[in-house]
Amino acid sequence: MSSRERVLGRVRRALADVPRDGTPYEEAVARDYRTEHGDRSVERTVDLLAENLADYRALVHRCARAELPALIARLLAGRGAESVLVPPGLDAGWLAQTEVRRVEDRAESTAAELDRVDSVVTGCAVAIAETGTIVLDGSPDQGRRRITLVPDHHICVVRVPEQVVPSVPLALPRLDPLRPLTWISGPSATSDIELDRVEGVHGPRVLEVVLVD
Repeated sequence: MSSRERVLGRVRRALADVPRDGTPYEEAVARDYRTEHGDRSVERTVDLLAENLADYRALVHRCARAELPALIARLLAGRGAESVLVPPGLDAGWLAQTEVRRVEDRAESTAAELDRVDSVVTGCAVAIAETGTIVLDGSPDQGRRRITLVPDHHICVVRVPEQVVPSVPLALPRLDPLRPLTWISGPSATSDIELDRVEGVHGPRVLEVVLVD
């Protein structure tokens, strides 16, 4: 008998005298709580997202759609990037004004190969204003999870206002729980017992979020 079977057996024995409840899971708990705090306009919600992203030490930029290629080119140049990882479904126009060498998102790429890439540019699934969180779900414009965790510099494009929601409860219905979800609140960081902050330990050292109007 495996350890798993032993644990499940103990759970079954513990529940043996518990009456069966035919209530569907989604109805078992009342979910009549508030789904967001306050009554904000779309503009104020986007402003809150920008404030909270900056509070997490992400670098936030705002531009019109037509200005996006020039801005991405400027951000890559500002980091001195010589290579950029490109998800397969990324809009080619976003990189139209940069000559930085493109690197494809390939299943066979090793961690060492990805670590040699300077930057990565992706879209996102949704952005949450109240928590300053960007969620990636592995869609074609975002690529595999690892390409946003290994390179040191991540440029993430958020389409405003359609990809911005006020709160986590309003974000969840937009996400497929079967997809590889990555929740990002600022650049990767950790601190020890002395509260010495170290960035880039388990993700990009620099996160730049572009809010495209």
